[in-house]
Amino acid sequence: MSVDVGSHAPDFTLMNQDRQPITLSQQRGAPVVLAFFPAAFSSVCTKELCTFQDALAQFNRTKAQVYGISVDTFFTLKAFQDQQKLTFPLLSDFNKEVIHAYGVFNPDMIGLKGIAKRAVFVLDKDGVVRYREVLDDARNEPNYDAVHKSLAALGA
Repeated sequence: MSVDVGSHAPDFTLMNQDRQPITLSQQRGAPVVLAFFPAAFSSVCTKELCTFQDALAQFNRTKAQVYGISVDTFFTLKAFQDQQKLTFPLLSDFNKEVIHAYGVFNPDMIGLKGIAKRAVFVLDKDGVVRYREVLDDARNEPNYDAVHKSLAALGA
């Protein structure tokens, strides 16, 4: 299944790095950026999430909430967040339900079975997908400018 631009984002509840549940539908009223990443502590994922962290002031101006999502455990995500000094929530999709729902399940990445593809979804305040980027090659980073432009287009 694929989540396309213009469709309502599938709802979910995932545990964050502090073992607190986050439900997507409860975030309505402001834009949301969902940044799916293959694995904490990997070089490209670290660079990507640090880039999102560095742009947090820009996200805050548009009132957008950023969430990083991977299949790592919340224990791993907490250690990763602490090491990289990330201030936005990291969500554990350990059971792989959300990566399936969003169509970003990667069956095999260099021997790692069932992890997330690198992908970014921008949702408007009503939970409608306004930007979607799914990368087949996890060595590539998302188009950060396009993410920011899609948020600016929301008038947030």
